Amino acid sequence: MIEFDFEALSALGFTPAIIQHAQQVAPPEGAGLSLVRIIEVHRESVRLHDGRAEAGGRLLPRLQRALLEAGTAPAVGDWALANTDAHGQTWLHALVPPQSRIVRRDGDGRRFSVASNVDTALLVMGLDDDFNARRLERYLTLVEGEGILPVVVLTKADVVAHTPEELAARIDGLRARIAAGVEVIAVNATHESAALALHAYLGRGQTLVLLGSSGAGKSTLTNTLLGAHVQDTGAVREHDSRGKHTTTSRSLHRLPGGACVIDTPGLRTLRADSDAATVAGSFGDIAVLAGACRFSDCRHELEPGCAVREGVDPDRLRNYHKLLREARRDTLTPLQRQAQVAQWKSRGRASRERMKQKRGEA
Repeated sequence: MIEFDFEALSALGFTPAIIQHAQQVAPPEGAGLSLVRIIEVHRESVRLHDGRAEAGGRLLPRLQRALLEAGTAPAVGDWALANTDAHGQTWLHALVPPQSRIVRRDGDGRRFSVASNVDTALLVMGLDDDFNARRLERYLTLVEGEGILPVVVLTKADVVAHTPEELAARIDGLRARIAAGVEVIAVNATHESAALALHAYLGRGQTLVLLGSSGAGKSTLTNTLLGAHVQDTGAVREHDSRGKHTTTSRSLHRLPGGACVIDTPGLRTLRADSDAATVAGSFGDIAVLAGACRFSDCRHELEPGCAVREGVDPDRLRNYHKLLREARRDTLTPLQRQAQVAQWKSRGRASRERMKQKRGEA
């Protein structure tokens, strides 16, 4: 029998579907296990919340082995089944399958969980030199494939307040590049008005995650939503607006209105864990225009009569092709990757030889 307090857990984003999933993964010796949510993940331990209080916890060795074999790990936002032994140590027996999970890849293709069971992703980008439409498109690809609602939050609106035409131009430029249904909100993250602007997404039981680069204002916005200085913040460099990693780990916080927010470290380089179909789905305008191309198998590169090249911003189209290449490369086996690298090297050598011949070099 799994123990849970619906009223207490509902403020942490608990839903009836979670208890159904929990019952499916409960171990045979599951009597007395309680539902908890992971609010921090450390190297050897986790931080948990049961709706009433926080506590430290550890994973049972068999759960650690099972997760290692599956190539996964606990993430902030996960629900888990736990109990406390006679010595006061809390142990995690099982993780409840997440309803959504944001996963990124590193340069070697390895997967890393960013957050689980998220309803809304606040994609935070500064209106200073942090402004980067290409990076925003990567974040959109990262979250939309999981069915998570994206909201673009442009911070540091006070920086461009004296030039309203610049603010309007940047917002209009973004809206021309992203799907019409994605809301774009400009805020001063240090002012309480930011919480009012995001009020529609802060309902009781909702879970939000803040994603963006270092210095974008995620921790500042988290503090504003909390109404207290909980997360450390830092200044950005004047010449490029880059920030230091003041947030070094992911953490879930309960907001006064009943929602939960997950703050994350800055990700300046980002590879979404997406396949080609997910990437294509994030660029819906390209899919629509592709139907008007002269050739049904048009790749929107050099083919004549390409409606996509005529109707899509060239920079957005280049970013689309780049994300597609990354997605396809991630589906290759290690042997296929080695063969691809060997092919690139062979082409590079052949190109250098041709250049030498043109120059008349021996």
